[in-house]
Amino acid sequence: MTFGEMINSEKPVLVDFFAEWCGPCKMMAPVLRQVKDAVQDSASIIKVDIDKNQQTAAVYNVSAVPTLLIFKKGQVVWRQSGVVPATELVKKLKENF
Repeated sequence: MTFGEMINSEKPVLVDFFAEWCGPCKMMAPVLRQVKDAVQDSASIIKVDIDKNQQTAAVYNVSAVPTLLIFKKGQVVWRQSGVVPATELVKKLKENF
């Protein structure tokens, strides 16, 4: 499945644009696990390495990492850069179920 197919899902998709060398990005890993546990299969979570997917990062104007986007049917419905608490991410995803 392509990135485009994934973000065009009926259910919300949280995309974490990250880089291997990014300290704050490493802090997001346990946060994303908490989010996945909270939302189960009602939302998808995708991690996109900006160094390996520079074109995708450029399309969405990702200039800082981590940058988190929530897509619903292919449209960006929420966006924030930096470390975001699991509670906020779960709330934002549930708003888009």
